Amino acid sequence: MHPMLTTAVKAARRAGNIINRASLNLDLLTVKHKRPNDFVTEVDYAAEQAVIEVLLDAYPHHGILAEESGQQGDSEFQWIVDPLDGTTNFLHGFPQYAVSIALMHNGVLSQAVVYDPSRNDLFTASRGGGAFLNDRRLRVSKRVYLKDALIGTGFPFREFQHLDAYLAMFRDLLQKTAGLRRPGSAALDLAYTAAGRFDGFWEIGLSIWDIAAGALLVQEAGGLVGDFQGNETYLKSGNIVAGNPKIFGQLLQAISPHLSDALKV
Repeated sequence: MHPMLTTAVKAARRAGNIINRASLNLDLLTVKHKRPNDFVTEVDYAAEQAVIEVLLDAYPHHGILAEESGQQGDSEFQWIVDPLDGTTNFLHGFPQYAVSIALMHNGVLSQAVVYDPSRNDLFTASRGGGAFLNDRRLRVSKRVYLKDALIGTGFPFREFQHLDAYLAMFRDLLQKTAGLRRPGSAALDLAYTAAGRFDGFWEIGLSIWDIAAGALLVQEAGGLVGDFQGNETYLKSGNIVAGNPKIFGQLLQAISPHLSDALKV
């Protein structure tokens, strides 16, 4: 395992321990509303601090972009951290959430960890080195037709200006697939796509820390990731489509009639 990936795994496990301990006493948590339907708890902060501490201890000159504390440091190496993706699930004791850590080197994704602490599932990838779940090599699914595919998604929950476009996509894909699922953590949804549990995934308006690690997992498992035009701007726009190569193309095709101009950027 690449030494930087080893450090990221250590950081993710440290955060996972904090999250698992807190999950036993959910009623004691202080919860703040960042904005409607967007929650943050002291667990998010504690997990994030633990991750940053481990990363900077090993690499003091690296930059960090983290969901709760923002940007610090300026370097060709930048860690992108979501300490708890799926906070709403976590708050309800719904065990579908993850720690997401990615490393970008000169703007290119190079290392990825998505850690599911409630199942102790560790998804990892290094650019050019493949994707793994625990110690098992991951490959995207081999399904060829959208009608046989299980597709993951996330509902727009903060910004509702794209709700109509999203619902049109949803309505269409509901009829063209074997099923749609919305588990509630984009980082895990992408990890599941890498593992072949989903054949594809799409969502509107995510943040870079939700998708950076998951995107590399999918690519290293042989899948494709793009924005709604199939281009590489998904980390900036937060509009993402992922899947095995066959399903990816069909997903883009199904989505394209419903794109408003705002979603073509």
